[in-house]
Parts: sequence; structure tokens; C-alpha cells
Amino acid sequence: SAILPHATGPSITAMWPTSASRTAYANRWIEVSEDVVQMPDGSEGVYGVVTVRHASVFVVAITDADEVVLVQLDRHTTGPGLEVPAGGTDGEQPLVAAQRELEEESGYRARQWREIGRMNALNGICRAPEVVFLATGLSRAEAHGAQEEGISAVRTVPWPGVMEMVRTGEICDGETVAALMYAALALGRL
Repeated sequence: SAILPHATGPSITAMWPTSASRTAYANRWIEVSEDVVQMPDGSEGVYGVVTVRHASVFVVAITDADEVVLVQLDRHTTGPGLEVPAGGTDGEQPLVAAQRELEEESGYRARQWREIGRMNALNGICRAPEVVFLATGLSRAEAHGAQEEGISAVRTVPWPGVMEMVRTGEICDGETVAALMYAALALGRL
């Protein structure tokens, strides 16, 4: 399955035993379930869980001039924002999906790829594993999925400028901020 293992630690069933579960909604991307659980304090409760069917990938692509590739897009859920190229694996291996997403969303290809981190999105309510890649050795390709994704522009911003955009809140997508943190660690910038 394309769902990746969660971070190590106590198993979900050991900490939150589930006595019943029902699917409230499902489509090809997500499933929303309502679980009757025993909470850590021993009381019973209902917990809503969103399970993303396939892992997501995030690509921190850096040009030879030390610029980060960002996409300007308008999301139905949060409106306009700047993000690193990202998307679902759709059942593909994460690296294959990351390569596809970078090209589709930004019009770049990369010669070098390195997985730099794994994380979980909205872990208080979701099972949504994510994989972060660093892409370097960029060359131009053709962006062919940008419009359908709501992408209006592709920008390259010098690394210090990106860090300032995070500091000021111009970049406020949590997954992009986390992906940039993984990149900063991988590049020895922290």
C-alpha cells in the first residue's frame, strides 16, 4: 500500500483502543471515519479521523543560484499562498511522484534527488504521511498541470529571502515551512 508507516512510538491500538468504527465519507483521495475509542484517561469518546489514501510528497527544489522554487496558488480551503511543489503519490513510489509533481507544477526537472524527511500532516485528526525531497541540478521543462492545480506563477527566491518570507508569514503553509526546515537541516544551514 502507498500509506507509509507512522513514526515509531506506542501503537495506536495500545494508546487509543477502538471498540467501533464507521466510515462517514469516502472518495478516491480520503476516508473520514468516526471511531469509538477509549481515551488515555479511560473515558470513552468519539474521534473523527481523516485517512489520506496515498502519501503526499513535498519538493524543496534549489537552483544552482541557491534559489528555492515556489509556486503561487489559490487553494479552495485556504485561498492564495506560496508553497513548494507538492502533491499526492496517487499510488506511485514517493520519488516518482515527487519528480512528476516538480515538473507538472513548476516546469523544472532535477538531476539530483535526496529524501530528507518524513512527517505526518494534521496528526491530531489525520493519518496523512508525507515525504520531503531535496531536488538540485535543475533544468527547465514544461509545466503541464499548473492551471488545473490553481497555480498562477512559479517563483525562484534566494534562500535568505525564503527564510524572511517564513518569518513574516508570507509563506504560511505548514507543510512548506516544515519541508524548508528539513532542507535547512539537510543543507547544514541550522
